[in-house]
Amino acid sequence: MLIRSGPLLLLVLGFSGCARVGPDFQPPGEEWVKHWSTPALEKASERGDSPDLRQWWQVFNDPVLDQLITDADAHNSSLKIAGLRVMEARAQLGIAQAGRYPQLQQANVDLLYAERRQYNGSNPKNSRFWQFSEGLDVGWELDFWGRFSRAIESSDASYFAAQANYEDVLVLLRAQVADTYFSMRTTEARLRVARDNTQQQKRSLEITRKLFNSGQTAELDLQQAKTQYLGTLASIPNLEDQLHRTRNALSVLTGQAPGELPQVTENQELIPLLDRAVLRDVPANLLLRRPDVRAAELNVAAQSALIGVAVSDFYPSLTLLGSIVWTATSVGGTPNNLDFVGGPSLRWNLFDHGQISNNVRVQDARLQQLIETYRDTVRQAAREADDAAGGLSKSLERERILRQAEVAAKRSLVLARAQYTEGFSDFQRVLDAQRALLEQQDNYLVSRSNAVSNLIALYKALGGGWYAAQPIVDRATQKQMEKRTDWGDLLDEPAATPPVFPQPDKVNKHE
Repeated sequence: MLIRSGPLLLLVLGFSGCARVGPDFQPPGEEWVKHWSTPALEKASERGDSPDLRQWWQVFNDPVLDQLITDADAHNSSLKIAGLRVMEARAQLGIAQAGRYPQLQQANVDLLYAERRQYNGSNPKNSRFWQFSEGLDVGWELDFWGRFSRAIESSDASYFAAQANYEDVLVLLRAQVADTYFSMRTTEARLRVARDNTQQQKRSLEITRKLFNSGQTAELDLQQAKTQYLGTLASIPNLEDQLHRTRNALSVLTGQAPGELPQVTENQELIPLLDRAVLRDVPANLLLRRPDVRAAELNVAAQSALIGVAVSDFYPSLTLLGSIVWTATSVGGTPNNLDFVGGPSLRWNLFDHGQISNNVRVQDARLQQLIETYRDTVRQAAREADDAAGGLSKSLERERILRQAEVAAKRSLVLARAQYTEGFSDFQRVLDAQRALLEQQDNYLVSRSNAVSNLIALYKALGGGWYAAQPIVDRATQKQMEKRTDWGDLLDEPAATPPVFPQPDKVNKHE
């Protein structure tokens, strides 16, 4: 039997998808962000076109650092996981987009064997026959209230949020590699200073021992010289352990097994010291461009669309159903049948006992949480940038002071030794001068390291290093995944186009 509902079908299709319940996305930004800056940022940054903020580490002009970041981009596991989450979100978007098409598509093929025994008095009769049937069922729920379009909108925003999270991992990774690399070089320099001072103090100890053995000095001088020498010597294993751990951390960041880093060559020069970050844009714009800020905003957009999905449950769902069934038997004289069945099906959950209402409230509460998360993310980003800018300025001030202190400490040691040799002062002055020199040299190296670390933190806080020309999923990983699963073209690099959200002046809110 065929139900002729052509006019009804055309009418339903004409109205399908014309309504979208639930709120349209509205950006959760705050006014202060648009013109935000601080005196510390103005002091610690300058406008310029080189280097590009996406490759800010080139400001150090260090080929070893460039190679380490290239290795990290290619082999770091956290970055690979972030890239695979982008592929996961892309597949989830495909699931949501499938809602535009018939949701029930079922084909049935049945082949039955039957044996029938009929009793007519004392002469039973047996009959055997085959029955074959083939059918196709189709069900298509029309997107009358925008349930599926809202779900697509949510998945689309989630997909771009996953891309932003991938870029955020890039930002963090590159900053970590640079910071760890310069920390390793600082530890190497501190280790050289400790060893040099140990050798000087060892010579002082040997001279003091000779003088003591010859009766020209007291045992107190000998024991004090020995104490200072052994104390400095004891700091070397700690620095060596710190260097070992830092090298291992750098190995893991670049996707290598812990151990030696062949690409890191010995460099006995001081780590570079730069007093400003070079920025192409004002801090406010860079702040909003940070990947984690963009991801937080996209999460708000995704959740906003889910409210519409929840609100659509208040309204009836209209589904077009259809079946085609062909039946044939092996019984002679029995006709074969071809049946067509079709028509609309209306479902409306009128008595939900508050389940739908509370689900809408749950989704709305989650949306408000994500709005607050976004605002907090922006505030934390601004705090990180201002802290790093202030830290850079103060670290540079301390470095200049300690540079002078180191020069004074070297001169003091020379004078103390001369006066002790000439008999104008006791040996304690020499020991004090040696101790002060070691302390000032070590503090000076640490102050330079802090300044560089703050500069790296400033670039990171402003979202520097978010871009990479490499594919999100490397070719070797793609081949491994394609051996297990048919990915179609999902692993190919798509054109990155921002999601399009409905205009906020067309809000359709369920009351």
